[in-house]
Amino acid sequence: MNKFWYKNAVIYSLDVETFKDSNGDGTGDFEGLKNALPYLSSLGVTCLWLLPIFDTPNRDNGYDVKDYYKIDPRLGDLGHFAQLIDAAEEVGIRVLIDLAVNHTSSEHFWFQESRKSKSSKYRDYYIWVDEKPEDPAPNMMAEEGEKSTSWKYDRTAKAYYFHSFYPHQPDLNIANPQVQKEIFRIMHFWLKMGVSGFRIDAAPHMFKEKGRMDFEGDPHEIFRNFREFVETQKPDAILLAEVDLDPNQYNKYLGNEDQMHMLFNFYVNNFTYLAFAREEATPLARALQRMPKEITEKEQLATFLRNHDELNLDKLSKNEREEVFKAFAPQENMRIFGRGIRRRLAPILDNNRQKMELAHSLLFTLPGTPVLRYGEEIGMGEDLSMEGRSSVRTVMQWANEQNGGFSNAPTENLIRNVISGGEFGYEKVNVSDQLRDPDSFLTWISKAIDYRKEFPEFGWGRSHIIDTGDPHVLGYYSKSDKGMGIAFHNFSGKEITIKLEVDEEEFKNVVDVFGNIRYEKFDPKNQKVKLTPYGYRWMHKKHNYL
Repeated sequence: MNKFWYKNAVIYSLDVETFKDSNGDGTGDFEGLKNALPYLSSLGVTCLWLLPIFDTPNRDNGYDVKDYYKIDPRLGDLGHFAQLIDAAEEVGIRVLIDLAVNHTSSEHFWFQESRKSKSSKYRDYYIWVDEKPEDPAPNMMAEEGEKSTSWKYDRTAKAYYFHSFYPHQPDLNIANPQVQKEIFRIMHFWLKMGVSGFRIDAAPHMFKEKGRMDFEGDPHEIFRNFREFVETQKPDAILLAEVDLDPNQYNKYLGNEDQMHMLFNFYVNNFTYLAFAREEATPLARALQRMPKEITEKEQLATFLRNHDELNLDKLSKNEREEVFKAFAPQENMRIFGRGIRRRLAPILDNNRQKMELAHSLLFTLPGTPVLRYGEEIGMGEDLSMEGRSSVRTVMQWANEQNGGFSNAPTENLIRNVISGGEFGYEKVNVSDQLRDPDSFLTWISKAIDYRKEFPEFGWGRSHIIDTGDPHVLGYYSKSDKGMGIAFHNFSGKEITIKLEVDEEEFKNVVDVFGNIRYEKFDPKNQKVKLTPYGYRWMHKKHNYL
């Protein structure tokens, strides 16, 4: 079980700089996070995913790395990080760190040396061409209609370099064995510092065709080598990859002769929002049926509702995307890149408690490991006055006090905005108040996490869709060696009673374990399941031989 700890983990994603400031400089730090560990432990979190912590010019939220062996000095130093790891271990929390090695900052030593001469040993660390390719594809970070490409001319080098994302983030030449050795060294260092693995940023982009970058053999052999290296250094460490692709591509990264341990399930995420917009379960049911059937015991998908970027809806068709935009981002300033929504979950769902519980009930019961975003547990909102993705990166709201309890620095010195006033301001939405309220959303989240841990079938078992006979109700069950977990969710605002057609013997002795209300006991003979508006029910059956 310990080796596969990630299959039944509860992962909590946060950016250290916006979580808790301990020294009053307006920026969150390791000391502040360390002091918040008892809160996270009491919530039920078992693993932290920290957004980039490396030295950075911070032009892209830390994903522009200047030095992989140095800590961003605003957060602390290596000593503070070591103290955080020890403190987290004491309360049973593992730590994953973000590893962005598809690219570096243009200020990185390697790139600065690479620019100086074609004979530099670092020249082939990046992807250079003398002539700009004809008809290059638009850069993915370009706004809709903007004619920006992924090739940037550098006057010092007198050549063009490739960048998948922003021009200040030149792509590394992953095909270069020397670059691979550098990545191994980086992984080795941080594993020795006590991390339990890495979230691999932009994994598919590492293998895309980029100028003259040329792989010998199967490029995925690099990821196999990554996994072998990580497991050799620390047998229970994992690789969690950002692979925003169609499910028919998942098996190229998940397993497939031991590559990634986990992938984020972007596809199910997209169709969850389409289901919310239509108030119908059908889109999500169809998405779940497209999940790969060959996932082994060693691999897992990671399920999430929101992350630190925009809600990227590029897995939906144009018409489907417009449906979701109309429902959840009706104003143009709520949208970004022509494909995404720059809002938090609670405002998307109109701060409707029933819908928020429904969404998180799905998060904790759908196949895979649940990933929470900081502030999600209290229903934080966004600040649309901030540019781009920053709208969903406001500081954590701890209490109804100055700066929401995040920092005692002057408000104008905060690293990010604090939401004040209105429905989502820290005066109304904060940890302190909700901890003391037995009916708060935070209290509900903590209870839901407890039930998720009690019934690990939802994380470990293979999931099967149940035909509910109603397009508004999603039903599924997961089996493991210990038992069977069953969940039903009503996506509509009306009460529904469904009539199942399942094997009576198989569903015998099924009991309700959690739900939005206390429902009547399930009768395997009449097989009726009642659900109130936006209602949900978790059921369980323990195997008789246990």
